[in-house]
Amino acid sequence: MTRTSKKRSLWPASSSGTIEPKVLVEGLKVLFPDAACTLDFKTPFQCLVATLLSAQCTDAKVNKVTPFLFEKYPDAKRMAEASIEDIETIIKSLGLYHAKARNVLSLSRTLVEEFDGEVPFDFETLLKLPGVGKKTAGVVLAEVADRPAIPVDTHIKRVSARLGIVKEGTEPEKVEAVLESRIDKEEWIPFHHRFIAFGRNLCKAMKPECERCPFRDYCFYLRKASSKAAKKSKRGL
Repeated sequence: MTRTSKKRSLWPASSSGTIEPKVLVEGLKVLFPDAACTLDFKTPFQCLVATLLSAQCTDAKVNKVTPFLFEKYPDAKRMAEASIEDIETIIKSLGLYHAKARNVLSLSRTLVEEFDGEVPFDFETLLKLPGVGKKTAGVVLAEVADRPAIPVDTHIKRVSARLGIVKEGTEPEKVEAVLESRIDKEEWIPFHHRFIAFGRNLCKAMKPECERCPFRDYCFYLRKASSKAAKKSKRGL
């Protein structure tokens, strides 16, 4: 029997025009059946570092620097012995590289000193590591420990607002709570990957491909854009 989350539903009623959770889940399965994490890593430590580096940066850019970074510093013990200058040089092409380098070095030393170089598979413990927020902790546990979660990145936050699931500007933690309130828990991890793929490939921040979107009938963003276009056209008559 399929088990669903027991959290109180925070998802807007379908009478408001908001897409039903089942429609979204099944639609994403058709669009991106094989969606997966697009960061490259081989170990829990590398997953943690790659996810931290991906903040305000594309996975593609991260994947260009991590092969050399992980070849030189494959684990926490080796990374803890690196110089901040060398880490900065390797990841310099990424945004916020000064802060990210400090966090990578600091968390590596913390892992060595407190966890024998291993990544702890505990959400609250991960949050205590330098530079690790809720999204990073959620991604790491979902990827390497199969802990169900729907970590909210910029794509999920944007698309959730466009589909009217949450209001624009809603904090990531609230977006996550709303999604998890109605999505079957067994679907959380694949749904997370598919929703990101949808935002990255179709519902883009700039120039979303609305004509290809199977959810356009539920899209508040498209309704707003269409309304503006109609008013503009009327004024031009």
